[in-house]
Amino acid sequence: MKEDTLFAEVCEHARGIAVLGSVEAVLGWDEQTMLPKRAAEHRGVQAAALASLLHHRWLDPGFGESLATLRESMQGNSHDPAVRCTIAKLWEDRERRLRMPPRLVEELASVGVAAQQAWVEARRCGDWSQLQPWLEKMFALKREQAACRAPELEPYDALLDEYEPGGRSAEIAERFARLREGIVPLVREVAAATTRPDMSVLEGSYPQAAQELFVRHVAEQIGFDFERGRLDTAAHPFCSSLGPSDCRITTRWDEKALVTSLYGVLHEAGHGLYEQGLPADWFGLPPGEAASLGIHESQSRLWENLVGRSSEFWQWCFPLAQKFFPTVFADVRTEQVHQAMLEVKPSMIRVEADEVTYNLHVMMRFDLERAVVSGDLTLAELPAAWNERFEHDFGLVPASDAEGVLQDIHWSAGLVGYFPTYTLGNIYAAELMAAAEHDLPNLRAGFAAGQFAELLHWLSERVHKHGRQQTSDALVEQAIGRPPAETALLESLRRRYGPAYGLS
Repeated sequence: MKEDTLFAEVCEHARGIAVLGSVEAVLGWDEQTMLPKRAAEHRGVQAAALASLLHHRWLDPGFGESLATLRESMQGNSHDPAVRCTIAKLWEDRERRLRMPPRLVEELASVGVAAQQAWVEARRCGDWSQLQPWLEKMFALKREQAACRAPELEPYDALLDEYEPGGRSAEIAERFARLREGIVPLVREVAAATTRPDMSVLEGSYPQAAQELFVRHVAEQIGFDFERGRLDTAAHPFCSSLGPSDCRITTRWDEKALVTSLYGVLHEAGHGLYEQGLPADWFGLPPGEAASLGIHESQSRLWENLVGRSSEFWQWCFPLAQKFFPTVFADVRTEQVHQAMLEVKPSMIRVEADEVTYNLHVMMRFDLERAVVSGDLTLAELPAAWNERFEHDFGLVPASDAEGVLQDIHWSAGLVGYFPTYTLGNIYAAELMAAAEHDLPNLRAGFAAGQFAELLHWLSERVHKHGRQQTSDALVEQAIGRPPAETALLESLRRRYGPAYGLS
């Protein structure tokens, strides 16, 4: 059989797996937005059945034989890089799945549904004891998964590799330590500053109906295509891609705080722009998939913070906000609102944290989940360890576990090893934005006029269109012309936030 025919058959099989995966994603989206409380048990059965079906499709012997034949015949450099990447990545993906017993795959799916539903109730009640038994099950399953997928790696690294391919916790810890050395002094300088933004300019009522229209308009303006996506409500905002033309974003609403929905939508729309920008012709194959969660977070954090908190963005956005919320912004100036968006104040909730302190939230979770996976910290000890570390880093003690250890859904969903990708994303975002500004001299003037297509096109060419053909660092290095470093993020934070606090 000719290579091109065999390759076409392999791609068809992989795309069939991806279609089933998109059905699985529909169930996940529905679970977070629509699922009745008492339907969780049956949803767990559905999730396990579909996960099992997907697993068996990956393990199909004929698929494996075809991949092996292509892998052997396509070793040379004469073939298209995207074709070579497809064969190599599909082979690696299948090899990892071969090591996973079907029983473990099904348990991870069913326990994930039950644990997430338990998290919703536990958080509502602030009762850790309701969630702990489910997390005991989940972490045990994740340790087993790590041992199966990559027994040669440390358990945490085996889990991290699922979200950040090639990422290693020791290297990330060193990177974070260097970042922390720059962030902590900045936080202290801000805390001691006498010049501060006037937060009273944001006080007022923001009816949810008006917010929904406002944030939808903002998302459309930056380029999110609502003919290929939609916006819904969730307890924990997320973006879910269900196919090349079906990207779902969510946010949550607070009628006393516009920033909750606005920056939630900018963040998730950033994810959505990446998904909508991936090569649709390669759907279900590595060149049509996101490079990593670190790269995904670079897109969401770039639009949320480096665009959405800029003075130029607010020159365009403030008149729009006045239109939707005339009472709140009747006697307020644009620059006052922009300055208020630069408030730095240690807070309990990660998703509502300011950009400067945000990475401290991530670093704390990274350290804690590593300790739990290694066995150095038990889940019974986790709430106390959380509170102790939070007080050390932020000078605050959560009033309840609801605003402490229960605030994130990740662990109950089995997303262990996910947290460090948020800060990696911030590092990459700062590098990408600096490069874009260098390449596009009129970029910020465009923001002030509500023109964001130039940046989106630059990101599409430098990031989106390359899919999963490279590691995160290699992709960013190719985009900016040098290896990425955390210094760009530190310089960006000080340059953008310093003036709001009178810092030199």
